[in-house]
Amino acid sequence: MPAPALTISQLNTLDADAFTQALDGIYEHSPWIAREAWAARPFKSLVGLKHALAQAVRNASVDTQLGLIRAHPELAGKAAVAGQLTAESTNEQSKAGLTHCTPEEFARLQQLNADYKARFGWPFILAVRGPRGAGLSRQQIIDTFARRLRLPADFERAECLRNIHRIAEIRLNDKFGVAPEQGNLILGWADDLAVHSEPGYAEQGQLTVTYLTQAHQAAAAQLVQWMKADCGFDDVSIDAVGNVVARYHGTDPQAPYLLTGSHYDTVRNGGKHDGRLGIFVPMACVRELHRAGKRLKHGLELVGFAEEEGQRYKATFLGSGALTGDFDPRWLDQVDADGIPMRDAMKAAGHSADLADIAKLRRDPKQYLGFIEVHIEQGPWLDEIDQPLGVVTAINGSARYTGEVIGLASHAGTTPMDRRKDAAAAVAELVLYVEERAAQDLKAPSGPSVGTVGVLHVPGGSINVVPGRCQFTLDLRAPLDTQRDSLAADVEARLAAICARRGVDYTLERTLTAAAAPSNPAWQSRWEAAVHELGLPVIKLPSGAGHDAMKLHEVMPQAMLFVRGGNAGISHNPLETITNDDAQLCVDAFTNLLEGL
Repeated sequence: MPAPALTISQLNTLDADAFTQALDGIYEHSPWIAREAWAARPFKSLVGLKHALAQAVRNASVDTQLGLIRAHPELAGKAAVAGQLTAESTNEQSKAGLTHCTPEEFARLQQLNADYKARFGWPFILAVRGPRGAGLSRQQIIDTFARRLRLPADFERAECLRNIHRIAEIRLNDKFGVAPEQGNLILGWADDLAVHSEPGYAEQGQLTVTYLTQAHQAAAAQLVQWMKADCGFDDVSIDAVGNVVARYHGTDPQAPYLLTGSHYDTVRNGGKHDGRLGIFVPMACVRELHRAGKRLKHGLELVGFAEEEGQRYKATFLGSGALTGDFDPRWLDQVDADGIPMRDAMKAAGHSADLADIAKLRRDPKQYLGFIEVHIEQGPWLDEIDQPLGVVTAINGSARYTGEVIGLASHAGTTPMDRRKDAAAAVAELVLYVEERAAQDLKAPSGPSVGTVGVLHVPGGSINVVPGRCQFTLDLRAPLDTQRDSLAADVEARLAAICARRGVDYTLERTLTAAAAPSNPAWQSRWEAAVHELGLPVIKLPSGAGHDAMKLHEVMPQAMLFVRGGNAGISHNPLETITNDDAQLCVDAFTNLLEGL
């Protein structure tokens, strides 16, 4: 990276005109953005400047935002052919190979351009240098173009703006001579670990790593190698249930350790960052400490949890549960889809499957300061508000149910509407109520509730038969147990009332009750201070998804840091993505927290 042409200190001293001129070209033909951001000086850091520029766009009118979008050339369109791009755009499109399209690729891009312009009325915007800044392939660009062509207009306008901010971020990095080295390292680890995937998925380019499969064992071995050879941990091992455990000792042998980590198993056809980011970030931090010959007073224990997703066996949080003493002996007798008992799978992977060995994994909370976890948000909030990091206030508690409404199957043509015992209609009414009732908590001080009917099934249903049975599931979540219980009580009561009014019967069984895990105030404050030190505002939000931290919460203080995911925060999906800059911010925040101890 060449020497920086500019520093934040220099930028802070400039008047509005000089400031705007210094940032010329960062946003395409739109100097008003820099002029608006000038009022937010002085900037503590480059990330603070990036945030101010993004907020200037966010606070602008829709017409002004559309003007910014339209200031950009069509991707590989006439402007590119005619050589009319700005120097910045020419460089970016060249890095993605767009100046070397085949005739077929160019024709496809031209058609996509035309279809997109006809649908939205503005040019398609994509940060073609991608999450790592090195450039997307032409096929990746074409696939993204085709996918986004189907999005709603308001959402696509926001997605264009998010890509414009990413383009600006990369240009600012170039101007200030900044390279997110640890961020690139993390994305590289994510790519390399994703090489290990199960047969039937790997051939399709899909990532699937379930408990104790060969891909799972290969992923564990790869983590061990990196932790030992690349990062400099003092002790690295794989424990009795497959957790990868690494320790970096502190200077005070009597001081308690800080526990951190996340899971390395995945859902089927999942993403590369869910769980694994929470392993890679501490790895990168320890790597930097080791390279600098530096140790902290408190040691760091990092655990790559072997199982969190419950995909191969219905034993969710098996890895972290072993550390809290919650390994259920009955799990060993569970069988997977191929009829293989967990006990046999453990032995085949080189583990004893001995309950006495597993019991030894239980941690003594007195030997730990607490547990912290870094995780991709798995939701749209941070991405929507242009915030790279968020501090988690609580992990939602949940209640899950399976249910069935039993009515009377009858002829669709001969049964009058006022004589029907339609089981599906009763459940449909419940679905709408769940949506309505959960929305009542949208502005709750602790955070919103959510409710989902994820499965609807009419056994033996037919197009010309009034449904006599309808099976369904319920998933209710809230950041406080009392809030969850209130939601659940109202939903249960409404189901009873619906069925009584319609003259149908029902069954409802609660299959899971998971307690909410509010963040420990002291550790949450440490995350807030770590984010603030970066020059970013502190955004607080609850976690709607479950995490290993909610298991550790049962025995020690815990708190989490979220990083935004691209593509509207989608997770458990191949589209799951983060940028190298955001990964770098995770490392920097984690380092700030460690040094704050």
